[in-house]
Amino acid sequence: MSFHLVVGHGPAGAATARLLAEQGQEVRVATRTGGAAAPPVEGVEHLAVDASDPAALARAAHGAAAIHGCAAPPLQQWAARWPALTASLCKAAEDSGAVLVMLGNLYGYGPQPDPTRPLTEDLPLAATGPKGRVRAAAWEQARALHEAGRIRAVEVRASDFFGPGVTDGGHLASRAMPGLLKGRPVAVLGDPDAPHSWTYLPDVARALAEVAGDERAWGRAWHVPTAPAASVRAMAGHLAAEAGTAPVAVRRLSPVLLGAAGLFSPLLRELRETRYQFDRPFVMDSADYEAHFTVRATPLEEQVEATVSWWRERLGS
Repeated sequence: MSFHLVVGHGPAGAATARLLAEQGQEVRVATRTGGAAAPPVEGVEHLAVDASDPAALARAAHGAAAIHGCAAPPLQQWAARWPALTASLCKAAEDSGAVLVMLGNLYGYGPQPDPTRPLTEDLPLAATGPKGRVRAAAWEQARALHEAGRIRAVEVRASDFFGPGVTDGGHLASRAMPGLLKGRPVAVLGDPDAPHSWTYLPDVARALAEVAGDERAWGRAWHVPTAPAASVRAMAGHLAAEAGTAPVAVRRLSPVLLGAAGLFSPLLRELRETRYQFDRPFVMDSADYEAHFTVRATPLEEQVEATVSWWRERLGS
């Protein structure tokens, strides 16, 4: 029996592995330590694999039907480590014959001349910053190999993650939810009233699983079905209403304060390149995916209810 190899066990990798197992697939998860989830998920096997080692990853992928590339280096190490990870994923796909399903984001498009125009998959990958370029280059490498007939590849692109399982990397997660559940103000990057696309994490997993088994998807990138854009202030209002702590204040972090904090925080320094995503409208269009496949964005009300419930359980509140 073939299996699905999920590379990485962050929020997206964990959600994808769990969903595939629920669908009756045999699932193996490759991480550097091989540590299992807590609690473990039935039908998911964990392997200790250095995903940037092409030979090791190719061995782990032998016999796989699909490889789901959900791993990501720490943000400050993207430029140094993404190329090796991409090369390793592509080699594993070529050696095994498995479909390579890459989880991407929107960095590769870069800032748009007209920020009010929704982002669509046909836009050029025109980013000039190092993080945007390294993400664009990952897909460009996989697509070139696909077009050469050496691998079968597809990329699924998401906007900022939102929902159960999203913690430190989410703008509406660890930096917002613990305080919001207590009725405290929420401090945010950029303009709190700019429309922004938030991709619900379970919908990411559903899209990754769907395109892996549909050859019509292969050879190009697709946007994960995502609910209509909403500002940080609007999302905080929905979450606070669900939590029963409405209204909460939403405050913009001072650029001066952010600049000073960046002197001590590598993460905040790295976010300078993508600040434009929060200083102006940042809206993703997923209509093309929805015209071809079955996954649809989970209704916002369900997203908010599940997110608040998950955080309450996590925080014991």
